[in-house]
Amino acid sequence: MKKHYALIPFIVVLGLILAACGGSGGDGSNIEAGKALFNQTVIGTNAGCVTCHSLEKGATIVGPSLAGMATTAATAKAGKSAEEFLKESITDPNAVITEGFTASVMPQNWAQVLTNDQVDQLIDYLMTLK
Repeated sequence: MKKHYALIPFIVVLGLILAACGGSGGDGSNIEAGKALFNQTVIGTNAGCVTCHSLEKGATIVGPSLAGMATTAATAKAGKSAEEFLKESITDPNAVITEGFTASVMPQNWAQVLTNDQVDQLIDYLMTLK
């Protein structure tokens, strides 16, 4: 019986670690982290998202405006969820080119520069832009 009590601290610590790694947990921390990442002017050696993408409808900086992106992503590519479309747009930006824009302008190395968690955070933030 005493051996089982020795496992309790281990289980508690393991639970805390898993909770910390488990994303937003409904508290919005992934969204806030994604917003902060989006608003960085430089990420690695690349221009950050906000440097090239406006959040104002119809405003173009270098790339298309991301105003309403969650709604746009939901209908952008048949057979993919909005989240899948956004992930592809970040990690393989030439997969779908918005009309009026040129391929290969967006950095092609986001899949190597950003961690999977950072990509998920950006997606969670972009999904709030309705």
